[in-house]
Amino acid sequence: MIVNMHEAKSQLSKLVELVAKGEEIIIAKAGKAVATLQPYVPHNKERKSGRLKGYKLDMTHFDTADSDITEMFEK
Repeated sequence: MIVNMHEAKSQLSKLVELVAKGEEIIIAKAGKAVATLQPYVPHNKERKSGRLKGYKLDMTHFDTADSDITEMFEK
């Protein structure tokens, strides 16, 4: 369903009820679509501890300096 900005302002409660029932609302300004009104979907992914257990981080390169970067700092 496409509604203009003025109608969206004055009928927001009604439009939200329609969205809650599964309808997607497109809001237009001067005849051009500018926004959509759609149901909120929470992104609640359960975080699990220990997910990286056994993963080994390679830090051997950490202490070596890149010669180009060192040269820039020495100028």
